[in-house]
Amino acid sequence: MGIEQWWPDLQPSTRQWLIAHNGEPLPEEIVREIRRVGGAGSTGVVPADAEARSVGLSDDAVDWIEAVANEERPEAE
Repeated sequence: MGIEQWWPDLQPSTRQWLIAHNGEPLPEEIVREIRRVGGAGSTGVVPADAEARSVGLSDDAVDWIEAVANEERPEAE
């Protein structure tokens, strides 16, 4: 499932956090919500830093969120 499919199901505050912190490791509560809406599939959460045991989004998902933040029409994954 691509980010364009599960993004609308996130809470607005989660979408705002993801835009403001795009590319950063994800806090557990954000990971849980992404998984809840089905985003742990193809674009899902990926290891971001093995030493810190943190997770983030795929490069494609980060690029997609950046396009949304810039009020551009992002490409589907």
